[in-house]
Parts: sequence; structure tokens; C-alpha cells
Amino acid sequence: FIPTSLSSSCPDSQSKSTQSGGSTAVASGLGEGQRLLSRAKRGWVWNQMFVLEEFSGPDPILVGRLHTDLDVRNKSIKYVLAGEGAGTIFAIEPLTGNIHAMKRLDREEKAEYTLTAQVINAETDEPLEPPSEFIIKVQDINDNPPQFIKGPYRASVPEMSAVGTTVTQVTATDADDPVYGNSAKLVYSILEGQPYFSVDPNSATIKIALHGMDREMREEYLVVIQAKDMGGHMGGLSGTTTVTITLTDINDNPPKFSKSLYEFVIPEDLPTGKMGGKVKANDRDIGENAKSTYNILEGDEQGMFEITTDTQTQEGILRLKRPLDYESKKAYTLKVEATNIRSEPISGGPFKDTATVKIVVEDSDEPPVFSKPIYFLEVNENAPIDTVIGAVTARDPDATGSLVRYVIDRHTDLERQFNINVNDGKITLAKPLDRETDMWHNITVTATESRNHSQISRAIVAIRVMDINDNAPEFATEYEAFLCENGKPGQVIQTVSAVDKDDPIQGHYFDYRLVPEMLNNPNFTIKNNQGERLKSIEK
Repeated sequence: FIPTSLSSSCPDSQSKSTQSGGSTAVASGLGEGQRLLSRAKRGWVWNQMFVLEEFSGPDPILVGRLHTDLDVRNKSIKYVLAGEGAGTIFAIEPLTGNIHAMKRLDREEKAEYTLTAQVINAETDEPLEPPSEFIIKVQDINDNPPQFIKGPYRASVPEMSAVGTTVTQVTATDADDPVYGNSAKLVYSILEGQPYFSVDPNSATIKIALHGMDREMREEYLVVIQAKDMGGHMGGLSGTTTVTITLTDINDNPPKFSKSLYEFVIPEDLPTGKMGGKVKANDRDIGENAKSTYNILEGDEQGMFEITTDTQTQEGILRLKRPLDYESKKAYTLKVEATNIRSEPISGGPFKDTATVKIVVEDSDEPPVFSKPIYFLEVNENAPIDTVIGAVTARDPDATGSLVRYVIDRHTDLERQFNINVNDGKITLAKPLDRETDMWHNITVTATESRNHSQISRAIVAIRVMDINDNAPEFATEYEAFLCENGKPGQVIQTVSAVDKDDPIQGHYFDYRLVPEMLNNPNFTIKNNQGERLKSIEK
């Protein structure tokens, strides 16, 4: 038998056939109750059948017809269909062999069905020839629009990129048959995003289409891409997607100071390391491209200032390196520079800017300044009370020149041994001093401005007590000598020594004598030993 496709939309491939080998049983010359079987070459050719997808109508659609050489008018035969969808999706008219599609078919769900056809005796249901397999293919129609599965897209490209620079590529898919017709042949076009971008109609590659796109003018673009099937021809289905394109920054803008002249007033008593002012060079770039360093070019020959970068705000912080002195210099004029950190800017240059910083030093009420941080004075012990030991001097460094008053810090002079003149700083003796008790006295003198008592300075005064010969010699100990009754003349019976609390540089020399009442004693004498320091008593 020959299955013949009756679909009006069968492709050219319908004419291509595949010969099935083997033979078929052909009934001929059959009499009642007997059958004569003979071998004959099969005389039919299998063709694929086609049915149009998505077809719907009031009646089942005729797909094709099966026919066998055994089908003659006086023979009672019946066609039987088995396989995928037999009886549910496809039905066969037993006597004519006509095959109908009973349901609406979708090629994207199932593209082909494999069925088995057989011819049997209508009366006995005995097969008249072996079953044969054939295929019903669901013919595609353009019923699926292109889809961008991975959309929407995001992409980026450096600003100022050349025309033709590739940005990204998008991809659409079409569920229709890519082999049959143009249902899945896609063509891409750009609906929104011109004149900035273009798209290749075949590869869907998006490229830069406009020269000089500047991130600082516009950073983000929304591009709409359309994919249309049927090769882009009229009647094709289409789908769209969006591509958000961001221009990334390049270092194409220099730093620029917000003003050419900055003026700061800094008090002269501002501590070193403290901020005296801030400058800011703005950069239209972002990230690393916007970072700048600051330095002082001119006007700071004495090294009074330094400028550093605040990493958070990108401001230049002006700080003191050395103390200011209003009386020495009242103003400074600096030239500062801001330079991009990136040494090799991508586009053009120079990537730096300068500004002038004028600093006015404000006079502060400074404390008095002593002429010396430490004073060394000398006074003889036992000097009379009110003896002038020395003087300290301090001055007010401010231009107003306030008078200074002097006071001894009594915590350093608990016994109140010294006085000071509040006006001229002369230090006098309040009590006699004894070098042998205290050789040094350290006192602290305070100088205070008369018009502002909060302005105070302090200096140390070290007073050395000088020795005088104010102590008589003293025997080192009490002596008790013993002499045997048979002692000989000239025999040393005792050596005595004396000490003196005074301390002359060259040491002491003592003169030893017997007391007057013993001068006429003929039994004992005394003589000097060892440089007059020791004396020996002899018999």
C-alpha cells in the first residue's frame, strides 16, 4: 500500500522517498474457503505525511491516505493504524485508508509522530501484509515570536570610546523551525538609543555610533533592541529587549579649585599639627580618576605649613608644622597645587590646578616670656636678711606689652626663705641660710600679666648657698689616753684629729695647742703631724 499525503502545504521534501525492502503478501485468485499465496515484489513507496500545526476547523483535517495494491473492488480489506497518537490524535477510515488529525497540533510541543499501518482482512482480521512504519510530521507555521531569554541586559563602555567600539551582544531565540522557511530567521534593529548606538542586524552586536560620548554630560542610556523573524519581512513576528548602557569614567577632566584665592585667619597660638584651613579642587571624574594630591609650591620658605589630602572629602587640609609668631610675621601668601593621583591621564592634560592661599596671623594674648628657662643664683650663707640674691625678668610678647608681676610659688619655698619684688623680679633673702643644712634651694617664680591674670609663665630659680668659715673645728671624738708609769720621754701617747663643717676648696689646716693652764706642764707636749691636720701628744 502507498501512504499518500494530502496536505496542501507539503514541502518539496515530500517527493523524496525511502524505499522499504522486503516483500508483501498479495492476495490473488482467491476462492471461497481457500487462499493462494504467492511472493511478489512490494510495489509501493513510503512518503512522509505532513500536517499543518495550529490548524483548527469544524471538521478533522485530512492528513493523507493509505492505499495498497490489494485494494480492489471485489476484495474485503480494512486499514488499521497504530503508534503514536493513533486513535486519539490521528484516526483512519478503515475502508478508505484516509487519515485525519483529530486535534490541533503544535510543532513546538511535538514535531513528528511515528505510526504503523497495516492492511487486514475485513472479515477475518487476518493481516494481508506485514505492518509498515511511517512518519507524520507537523509542519511549522510562524506562530512564535522571538524572545530575549536573558534580557533585560546591562552593559558598560568607557566614555569617549571610538565609533564602532563593541559594547555588548544580545541574543534572541525563536521556537519555530529553523530549517523550514524563514520562521526562525531573525533580523535585529534598534528602536531606541540612536544616534548613540547601533546594532548589527545579523549578530545583534551593539556598538558605539556617536563620537565623543561624555559621561560627565550623560552617564546612562536605555537602548531598545528588536528581533524580527521572517528575515525581517512584513508579516514577521517580533520581540524586544532593553539594554541599559552605562558610560564608565576615564580620567578626562583635571582638578579645578573652586576659587582662585583662599583667605584664612589663624591665631598665632594654634598648636602645631592642627588644621588652619581647607581648600578643595573639584574633579568631574569619579573614583580613582577624581583623587588629587595637594602640595605647597611657593611662599613657605620657613616650612611653617603642610597640606595633606582628606581621603574621604578630597579636600586639602592646611596644617601647622611650626608655631606661628604674630610679632615676627603677620601674614603668609602660599601658592598651592592640586594634581591628579593618576600620573598618566588617559586623555589630554595638564591634570593639575593652582590657587593662592593668603594666611593672616591673628595676635593672641600670649603669656609672659622669661629671659631664661632656668636661673642660677648664688648667695653666701648667713647673709643678712633682705640681701639681693639676683633677679628674673619676663616680658609680655604681645604688641600691647602688658606689665608683668612676679610671685614665688610657695609650694617650692615652704619655709619662706626668699622674697621677690612683684614689679622688678628681684629676689631677696627672707631668712638666714646655712650651707651646712641645705646647699641648694630650687624655687619656682611665676610671671603673670597684670591685665590678664590667666596668662601665666613659670621659671625655675636654682640658688646655691656659698660657704663661709662660720664653724669652729671640732674634735672627731672624745679622747681618753692611758700611760704606763714607766713611759719614756718622747713616747706618743695619743693622736688627736679635728673636723670642720665648713668646706674650703683647699681643705682645712688646724693649729693644735695645749690649753693655757697646761702650757707650763713639763710632763706633756703636742706637735703637728701630716700637714697640720693631725696632732700627737707626747710625754
